[in-house]
Amino acid sequence: MRLISLVTLVMVAFAANSILNRVAVAGHDMAPMTFAAIRVAAGAAVLLALARRDLLRVTAARLGGAVTLAIYMIGFSWAYLALDAGLGALILFGCVQLGMFASAVARGIVVPVMRWVGAGVALAGLAVLLWPAGGVQVPVLPAIAMVAAGLGWAGYTLLGQGAADPVAASAVNFVLSLPLVIVALIVSGQIGTVTAPAILAAVTSGAVTSGLGYALWYRVLPQLPTTVAAIAQLSVPVIAVAGGVVLLGEPLTQRLLIAAGLVLGGIALSLYRKSGSSGS
Repeated sequence: MRLISLVTLVMVAFAANSILNRVAVAGHDMAPMTFAAIRVAAGAAVLLALARRDLLRVTAARLGGAVTLAIYMIGFSWAYLALDAGLGALILFGCVQLGMFASAVARGIVVPVMRWVGAGVALAGLAVLLWPAGGVQVPVLPAIAMVAAGLGWAGYTLLGQGAADPVAASAVNFVLSLPLVIVALIVSGQIGTVTAPAILAAVTSGAVTSGLGYALWYRVLPQLPTTVAAIAQLSVPVIAVAGGVVLLGEPLTQRLLIAAGLVLGGIALSLYRKSGSSGS
């Protein structure tokens, strides 16, 4: 139950990032790349303050974590400049599943049939929730950027399974990724409107729901099978939309209820195990 509680807390933190992003970008016209740069800087500052100095070392895994984190942040922010938010989230989480399931299969891990079924049902639920109404236009380059973001996050998650010290690893990841995100911000040439509420949302996202949230994710990942960690993240868009209903006054729709049932049902199916079965 403790592990389930911690994973749930992490998923809520991830969903809060989406809500804070919407507050800053959609509500106060901050450019997505500006939000990403402030977010990473705030996360780096908080994690450096909390980490033990003797554990702040640059290793191959942490360098990989920094690169994959930057790919996720930059790809995500750049894609949303031109990509429908719902379709973007669907591409993102689909690619996270693809990357993490492919990693498990490549390592020779036997994935239980019900986990494949559960992932499919949960992804179908996300499609119900996120698929845009009317005609769907998918701009190629932003879609590719979101694919890169999804695979980047999958890589960041996989590297977290071997993190010996989650806080120190996350601190180094954030610090090393910050220059890459700043360069991307400069290249984009888009700052947007910088207001106090937008800055507060970005700092909160970076310091709390990203910095501390990602460190907690690295804390629980060694205890989770790869494919379970992948499927659990499919709950994030549903939590984010539900948070919008509660916190932002967005309407509670039948579409949301159906999608939530499918996603949560898919996650439950993925956790089903016959006695004596194993897998990752």
